[in-house]
Amino acid sequence: MFSKNDIKKIKSLEKKKFRDENHLFVVEGHKLTEELLGIFKCVLLAATKEWMETHKNIIAERVETITHDELKRASLLRSPQDVIAIFRIPNYTANIHTAVSRNLVLALDGVQDPGNIGTIARIADWFGIKDVFCSPDCADIYAPKAIQATMGAIARVRFHYIDLLSTLSSLPEETAIYGTFLDGENIYKHNLTGNGVIIMGNEGNGISPLVSNLVTERLFIPDWPGDKPTSESLNVAAATAIICAEFRRRSQ
Repeated sequence: MFSKNDIKKIKSLEKKKFRDENHLFVVEGHKLTEELLGIFKCVLLAATKEWMETHKNIIAERVETITHDELKRASLLRSPQDVIAIFRIPNYTANIHTAVSRNLVLALDGVQDPGNIGTIARIADWFGIKDVFCSPDCADIYAPKAIQATMGAIARVRFHYIDLLSTLSSLPEETAIYGTFLDGENIYKHNLTGNGVIIMGNEGNGISPLVSNLVTERLFIPDWPGDKPTSESLNVAAATAIICAEFRRRSQ
């Protein structure tokens, strides 16, 4: 039976403190829930009768049929979408040395907005990047807003929260570490490798000074046309998409 305690638990997982304590996160909506079922362990799935009728083989510890009113009370969204679920946060082993030797990886340095970090997960998924390494002050990928923004990409992209400075410092000297700066070299003219680390910085301050000291390849995304006034900067997720697209274009 779906109870007030279930609603209370779902609501509590809006806060990072309780997500960390319980190792759980909330998912809402048809597509996202369907993408994650069978990928992550589902502790509770609650959905309307209409949703249940079209989803017969659900893999979850608990499955509850609930009313639209109960869903509305439990939901963290303005417009609930017939199904809400609680999943266990996966416990990934982070090995940046292995990841970098095989592929490009993303490193996020202080990216604060959950929507941005969720969108970056989608970008990584689109361009075949499997691992994203985040500084501890980055937004939590398992926050409800971030999870919604991933649109299911979280099922295929692993997020690791680590000491970014020491982790990058431990990489072999020959590892290409890319970052974007206003004084960097034009990305469309610069030599790009098929593997390495792409660092994306904080929305307002960019890459932090200590981390920027480790960058070996300083890049710049030029505005166009160069002699006309444009926006002061790009959104970090938009910049990530442009950079990843150019890396993959070169590898064709």
